[in-house]
Amino acid sequence: MPVQNATSRFSSRVQDYVRYRPSYPPEVISLLKRQCRMKPESVIADIASGTGLFTRLLLENGNRVLGVEPNPEMRAAGEEFLSRYPFFTSVAGNAEDTTLADESVDIVTAAQAAHWFNRRKARKEFIRILKPKGWTVLIWNERKTNTTPFLRQYEHLLLTYGTDYKEVRHQRTTDEIADFFAPSSFKTKTFPYSQECDYAALEGRLLSSSYTPQKGHRHFNPMLRELSALFTKYETNGRVVLKYDTRVFYGQLA
Repeated sequence: MPVQNATSRFSSRVQDYVRYRPSYPPEVISLLKRQCRMKPESVIADIASGTGLFTRLLLENGNRVLGVEPNPEMRAAGEEFLSRYPFFTSVAGNAEDTTLADESVDIVTAAQAAHWFNRRKARKEFIRILKPKGWTVLIWNERKTNTTPFLRQYEHLLLTYGTDYKEVRHQRTTDEIADFFAPSSFKTKTFPYSQECDYAALEGRLLSSSYTPQKGHRHFNPMLRELSALFTKYETNGRVVLKYDTRVFYGQLA
């Protein structure tokens, strides 16, 4: 279910997002080639492309990518990040109104974003812009919250200090994905992924999240003190590891 102010809630977090958010495993691109018939000449609409983390992987495959992003600050950061790729086009639009032409793209992707969409309207828009037999691909890095003592305590920190973490955390359920694709079928694939962080990267990763308090909030300093203590307790050679399951859902919308 879309959350209120989903478009604007990242505006003040752009720099941390650019520097400290994880990318995605290269196996995702291999999956798209193998299962979704993605070729270098395929035109892709990357919806809510943000700062361009997943978009870059598509561009490095040689694809023409239309990065559709509603947030002006995120869109500007993505344009700068991807400025050396001639096949990138930045588009001011959103999942429900991409502004793209009918039947103009081969594949629609959405990485770390579809939980913000209005499912019914986005699905209708994707069908409109996809060529016949085009593919829709939804991707999330889902942090593994209960696999190490550090990750369990990091999750506890978010539950303690997060402003609306319980409402917006986006572990996807099969029912939610099925509701989006219905009546079409879909497939899923999961890949392991990890992100090694020194303290600066861990703090930046935390502050890139829309549900964490920002400077000036009464919980900001206590949250960072606890984060620093966690890092000191669990670091090895000056690093801690954030582990993810990268989940990919893909199908053809009827």
